[in-house]
Amino acid sequence: MRELRFVDAVREALREEMIRDSGVFLIGEDMGLYGGCFGVTRGLLEEFGPDRLIETPISEGGFNGIAVGAALVGSRPVVELMFMDFITQAMDQLVNHAAKYAYMYGDQACVPLTIRCPFGPGRAYGATHSQNLLSWFAQAPGVKVVAPSTPADAWGLLKSAIRDDNPVVFGEHKLLYPVAGLVPDEGPLIPIGKANVIRPGTDISIISYARMAQEALKAAEILDEYGTSAEVVDLRTLSPLDLEGIGESVTRTRRVLIVEDAPESGGIAAEVAFRIFEMAWDYLDAPIRRLCMPDTPVPCSPQLEAALIPNARTIADSAQQLVEL
Repeated sequence: MRELRFVDAVREALREEMIRDSGVFLIGEDMGLYGGCFGVTRGLLEEFGPDRLIETPISEGGFNGIAVGAALVGSRPVVELMFMDFITQAMDQLVNHAAKYAYMYGDQACVPLTIRCPFGPGRAYGATHSQNLLSWFAQAPGVKVVAPSTPADAWGLLKSAIRDDNPVVFGEHKLLYPVAGLVPDEGPLIPIGKANVIRPGTDISIISYARMAQEALKAAEILDEYGTSAEVVDLRTLSPLDLEGIGESVTRTRRVLIVEDAPESGGIAAEVAFRIFEMAWDYLDAPIRRLCMPDTPVPCSPQLEAALIPNARTIADSAQQLVEL
């Protein structure tokens, strides 16, 4: 094991996959000399050269289209978007094309494409640089959606994403980049589609992903002070969901709170909530509850932004209210 920051774990996964497979290449804006908007690709241009790390103009539709074409003819491109918000410029390439080729052409075509997306609020970047749009792609059949919460998961899941023969939207929460943790030197990869119980408990299941999973862990420590035992489930993969793992946790604790730093309407939390209702409603001792952000653009003001985002205290308070019902 080695201790790495989240940003370094992502870089190591990219580097190791580029060494392992000559068909893996990186493409995006300012990835070379600048090292990427958040420093993920620093040093990779010097090691692999401009043929394996391709700098592009500011044209998300263009370089995502190039990546789709390259994947169709046998490469394994990894796209970096500066901010997930800019993925809106490439929706046609990803949703109408990359996601559909395997369905339409069967064994004649596959699209082993990974789209790395720094996402989420918390850095006061404003309405057009702070969104969590992962639920959009969970609604697109043919696309897998991954959002790790730890450096180890980032390392293992990114490797799995690059080796997958389907398009994978890989969400990297911007506030997790400096977070450090132990990462294996080698070993089995983390499978896409498998949630992780990162803290066992008996009184309530708190289900989340990415940064909110880490906030849920802090909330669980607060709940210990009330004598409440909270189980924390990190989804890790948002599409496909690990319904079996979710169901096992909820039937054990009989109460559930789902947390997401995205708008409440139509999000991952809403999907998880109704899936739980469909498969486990008769096990529940309290209503299913979501804790999300309001349906509003993210403000630039740090104080206003912070007021919108769930945190350890608001998660703990919501969970304790459910336990006391």
